[in-house]
Amino acid sequence: MTVPPSGSPPEHLVPNVGIPEQLARRMSMAEQHEYLRARLSRRALVTAGAFTGAGLLAGCTGEGSASPARTTSSPVTHPATGRVPGSVVAPFGRHLAFGADPKTQMRISWQVPFAVKKPYVRVGSKPWDLSRRIDAEVRDLRTPSLSKKLPAVEQYYLHAALDGLKPGTTYYYGVGHEGFDPTSADRLSTVGSFRTAPARPGQFVFTAFGDQGVSYDALANDQVILGQNPSFHLHAGDICYADTTGHGKDSDMYDARVWDQFLAQTESVAKSVPWMVTTGNHDMEAWYSPDGYGGQAARWSLPDNGFDPKRSPGVYSFTYGNVGIVALDANDVSYEIPANLGYSDGKQSEWLDKRLGELRKSVEFIVVFFHHCMYSTSTHASDGGLRDAWLPLFTKHQVDLVINGHNHVYERTDAIKDGEVGKRVPVGASTDPTRDGTVYVTAGGAGKELYGFPDGVKDSYEGKVNDRESVGSFRWTKGKSESPETVEWSRVRYTGFSFLAIEAETGSSAKLKVSALAQNGGRIDYFEVRRGS
Repeated sequence: MTVPPSGSPPEHLVPNVGIPEQLARRMSMAEQHEYLRARLSRRALVTAGAFTGAGLLAGCTGEGSASPARTTSSPVTHPATGRVPGSVVAPFGRHLAFGADPKTQMRISWQVPFAVKKPYVRVGSKPWDLSRRIDAEVRDLRTPSLSKKLPAVEQYYLHAALDGLKPGTTYYYGVGHEGFDPTSADRLSTVGSFRTAPARPGQFVFTAFGDQGVSYDALANDQVILGQNPSFHLHAGDICYADTTGHGKDSDMYDARVWDQFLAQTESVAKSVPWMVTTGNHDMEAWYSPDGYGGQAARWSLPDNGFDPKRSPGVYSFTYGNVGIVALDANDVSYEIPANLGYSDGKQSEWLDKRLGELRKSVEFIVVFFHHCMYSTSTHASDGGLRDAWLPLFTKHQVDLVINGHNHVYERTDAIKDGEVGKRVPVGASTDPTRDGTVYVTAGGAGKELYGFPDGVKDSYEGKVNDRESVGSFRWTKGKSESPETVEWSRVRYTGFSFLAIEAETGSSAKLKVSALAQNGGRIDYFEVRRGS
């Protein structure tokens, strides 16, 4: 899929019912959601029979709003799926995520193509002894026909919470339902495994990227990531691109079935490596909730320790070994794409300030990841809203590393302190955040169509260095305007598919060894973060 230019959607995505463009430009994401659902709800009443009673209007309140991402203790049955026996319904799209405590909590999620009865997870310390059984919850999403050529879609996402696990332990699991037993001899191939975080900090590797989508390049990146044997993976938003425009508008039509393709594609890694996501602009899907995050809440089970986990599932934190990880929703502070600008009323930034302060007292390193770029010179450039909201907090708490997506390239800054270059960090160098500032990495080359850099600015990476003293770029300001700026911090640039592999070491020589790897596994960048060096 290609990303259409700004403006009206392509002809095949013209909505059946939508908001006039002039009106949409003046409405927030929440206002568009309310308008869209009220309009479609009235239309459904007029065309009674187009959807069953368990369909479009399920969960509607007296005011005409609805919550289509429903959580149920048992699946909903309806004529289309009630006749399908569970024995022929195979689970797919398994993906793991940590709970708030990676040492003792794991969340297992998967999908089924039809409604099933009594879904569950079996888990144990041996693949042939999955004696513990945990019931799963069903979160079903009902998406109406949002454009002329897209059908109504019903999807079933299943989730099981595993608590009370032992630290540093490998567990095996199988997902099933009535009629489908993962422990039966002919289905042992469906058994997966995971490992909890260790009780005490030690050496480990984690990986990261953003902007993946569904493609051969995305799949190739996944396989190279799997070869790193990561303890977990960070996905910095724009997950599958079911919404191809990403403007946060009612006119952003999306094909919910792309999520099925994405979860099937990612399963080879995510079934054993916790896949920790946050929210990008292409992940705002207006139909599902006022802020567009109901779809994410239905498809993922993430740590519930953010400022408002029900409203903002992509905001959370966890600690693994000596590293504290913080996930943020950049849509809340973006000047470039303001559909959700200010929706948290400052609560996310307040939570961030508090959480960074807590982590600074308990871990050696803090890594923050979110979607939009605070510092980049590629197509979307830098978002001044992020700098205004979060740069003072990153400086205050001496954040060690920031990972973004949004721009489909690899770009890495020097160490930045108070908005200026604190220290040049060429390939292979070391930096100290307590003295030099924070390094910002754009790792948006996960699989979608690649971007480039400003005219005349060449790639510059390990083995092919084309250093520059400055690059002409811009930053987004309030009112969605572009303010030109000449920057001196663009140190490494690579136009190709890639990802980050970060090795954490503890003890007297504690450091983060940050490598950027191309799709073929070759290294394109490397630097170290050492505190107090």
